Formats: sequence, structure tokens, C-alpha cells
Amino acid sequence: MEFLKKINRTLLELWSGMIAFGLIAEIFVLIFSKSRLIHSGSLWLGLIMGIASSIHMYKSLDRALDFPEAAAKKKITFSYIIRYTVVVLAFALICITKFFNPLLVFLGYMTLKAGALIQPKTHKIYNLMFHETDPMPMTEEEYNAIYFPDENKKESGSENK
Repeated sequence: MEFLKKINRTLLELWSGMIAFGLIAEIFVLIFSKSRLIHSGSLWLGLIMGIASSIHMYKSLDRALDFPEAAAKKKITFSYIIRYTVVVLAFALICITKFFNPLLVFLGYMTLKAGALIQPKTHKIYNLMFHETDPMPMTEEEYNAIYFPDENKKESGSENK
């Protein structure tokens, strides 16, 4: 449990959704596939590629936040190009070698999207597991009072006159 708490929470929730979707897909592979070993390997290879992409995405975005806006945009775009170049090269290699099933590798990679879609649900599950609650969002008035106190004084002063 301590290990899970040390992992970045968003990545943990994303990976949990990816693995859940991968397990559901694995059930269908085991039921309908004639070459189960190759097809299962293809699915999980794609899932591992998706997990690697999520780590790269996280690190790229985390680093980009330290830069000014223009430099951050360039860094994010460059990281995006690198990530998808690697994915395209991996798929080209998969298609050339014809060892893995490219469609199942793609399905495994798309668990990245499925994990992102079900992340709000996995977030709630981990909140229950870790006995945590999300903070209540501030109202607009509270936000303005904290971050724009001078503007609130001007507005309240003009109303009294």
C-alpha cells in the first residue's frame, strides 16, 4: 500500500484503468483467439507501450511547466513528436516482422485512451482505498477574495458611496 501511495496518483489511476481495460480485452482474446499466446502478447505489448507513453507524457509535461509559455509549447510539441515517432517506428517494426498482431498491439496501446476516460472512476476507488477525500472547490467569491483582494476593496468602496 505504501508503494502505491508513492507513485504519482494520476498515473496510478490511469494505469489502473488501462490494466482493467486490458484484462477485459484479454478475456475476449482468450475466448475468441486461436493463437492465444501471440495475441495475448500483442495486447500486452501494446499496453506496455501505452504505459511507457504515459510516463513520457508525464515527465515531458512536468519539465515543460518550468519553462516560459513559448518555450513550454515548443518542448511539449517536440516531446509529442518524439513519442509518436517512436510509436510509429514500433508499429512499423511489428508490421514488418509479422510476429505480433498489429491490431491487438494497437488495441493495447489504446488502453491509454480508455484509462483516461475511466480515470474519474479509478480516482474515486483510490480515494476510498486511501481513505482520502477531494478538497471542496472554492466559490468564485472566495477565490476573488484570496487572489484579487485589491479589486474587492475597490468594488465594495464604490458601492458604499
